[in-house]
Amino acid sequence: MSTRPHEPTPWTAADADVAATRLLPAWLSAQGAWATVKDLETGRYLAADAGLAKQLGLTDGMVGAADAELFDASVAAALRAADQAAAAQGAAMRGEHHFELAGRRHDLQVLRLTYVHQERTLLAAIWRDAGPDRAQAQQLRAALEQIEQLQRDHDRLRREMADQALRDPASGLHRRPHFEEQLRREVDLSQREQREFSLVFLEMDPPSPKVAALGDAGERALLEAMGRLLRGGTRAMDAAGHWGDRRFAVLLSGVGLATAHSRMEGLRRKCAAQLVVHDGQEFGFTVSVGVASFPHTAHAQETLLEACEGALAEAGRRGGNAVALAAIRFDAA
Repeated sequence: MSTRPHEPTPWTAADADVAATRLLPAWLSAQGAWATVKDLETGRYLAADAGLAKQLGLTDGMVGAADAELFDASVAAALRAADQAAAAQGAAMRGEHHFELAGRRHDLQVLRLTYVHQERTLLAAIWRDAGPDRAQAQQLRAALEQIEQLQRDHDRLRREMADQALRDPASGLHRRPHFEEQLRREVDLSQREQREFSLVFLEMDPPSPKVAALGDAGERALLEAMGRLLRGGTRAMDAAGHWGDRRFAVLLSGVGLATAHSRMEGLRRKCAAQLVVHDGQEFGFTVSVGVASFPHTAHAQETLLEACEGALAEAGRRGGNAVALAAIRFDAA
């Protein structure tokens, strides 16, 4: 004798309606949403989820009331305009409303759809609170901005560290290899554009007995003072570097021999007038300066360096605290 499996009892239309009536509000609530039904002719709510009234702080509920009785004039007008637009469109229409009610801001997304029931035009709407999404989006934007700021700070710190690695710690000027690379680029640019520039060597004259007695501390104080003078006395397009020991180099972009001499004479006087204070003691210093220019005294980087070196040696032969110019080569090609 065979047995037949149990067959479920068929659902009736009434059963489906009951299930929908129970499931839809539960599903909407889980999504943070609420449903309403409004009579378009009277503008009054025929059905409204109690959760929406609670969300909006409407203690008397919404059923039987019109928007003008629940909200201020501007909000009611905006809701009425959206209802009319949905009715004219004849299809589901999404909109957003932002307003304050009882001192609280509300950000709501509303999906509207009109339909006819028993010869009455009704408007069904699903309301959803967009506030949590906006708060989350704002938090995300804030987090991204913090990440971007951290990245900018990291890049700035990396550039600063890389720049510090190229600088002499005492004078704060670029070290010789970096200065030589700037000089190479300036030579290439001047050759292409047929423009002039000047190269300057400055060497601090032998220290006084007072400075010599201070040893390394006194020497560092002098290098710091020289670095400050060179940084303050050069333009943004110029370059100043610590060539090594007590020697410094300056590249004056677009400056000829005569102008370079005038500027370096002014710098020489500033150095001679500068007072350096260390450990309660005051002392000064002087410099010897050699000036050469491209292309008047040399047509290549190596010969330019040699010409500048020769001018510096001439300033030293004059007893120091002097500026000497490299000779102009009239036979240069």
